[in-house]
Amino acid sequence: MSIIDLNSDLGEGFGRWSLGDDAEMLGIVTSANIACGFHAGDPLVIRNTVIGARDAGVAIGAHVGYRDLAGFGRRNMDVSSAELVSDVIYQIGALQGIARAAGTTVTYVKPHGALYNTIVHDTRQAQDVVTAIREIDPTLALLGLPGSEVLRAADAAGLRSVTEAFADRAYTPAGTLVSRRKLGSVLHDAEDVAARMVQLATEGTLTAIDGSTIRVSAESVCVHGDSPGATEMARRVRQALTAAGIELAPFAPRPGAGRTA
Repeated sequence: MSIIDLNSDLGEGFGRWSLGDDAEMLGIVTSANIACGFHAGDPLVIRNTVIGARDAGVAIGAHVGYRDLAGFGRRNMDVSSAELVSDVIYQIGALQGIARAAGTTVTYVKPHGALYNTIVHDTRQAQDVVTAIREIDPTLALLGLPGSEVLRAADAAGLRSVTEAFADRAYTPAGTLVSRRKLGSVLHDAEDVAARMVQLATEGTLTAIDGSTIRVSAESVCVHGDSPGATEMARRVRQALTAAGIELAPFAPRPGAGRTA
């Protein structure tokens, strides 16, 4: 792998509450997954983040989730297909409108939190997310976990699917993320995380939580913007990848290149 994308979840403040250093992170990453108001974000926060991404030349993605503001979108929800399709369309449309007003575009979708994890295995909800993307804008790429049901559904529907790995999360031997409820699920050592991402980019492997080596294919790497020390971790990951001869570039077109949202 000679080129990889570096993404982060941004725009996750709300009202008077701020979360993460979006301005600094936008100077490090190549793609921004911007909250769309359901798990975090409000119109002002979203607009400011979109403008920041535009000015930094960072690709913009819709970070869609369950309608769970109190739980930060990390609580499992058994919503109907009609509701989930509508909710995902609503969130993408809101971000597209703000992006259009700012003179930029939305180029991909990345589900958030519990929705992201659910559609790794839940065929019905995975299809609902794909249906929503196809209905609102089938040119959008879909970012997800390798081997997940949602990426299989995206491929079958003719959407562009993009695989990602998580820099700051532990993996199970099966290649899925360790539950946040378990000790050791979130990684905090920036040097260790950076070394893991070099291993991923150069060897296509990661070390699972039990010490075993697993194969992981990823076109993009995520550093969570709300984690303690997130910007320093993202900076070290970028530096380590660059030092290893890996180019950092967005998997989706840069803002202003190609279509309008």
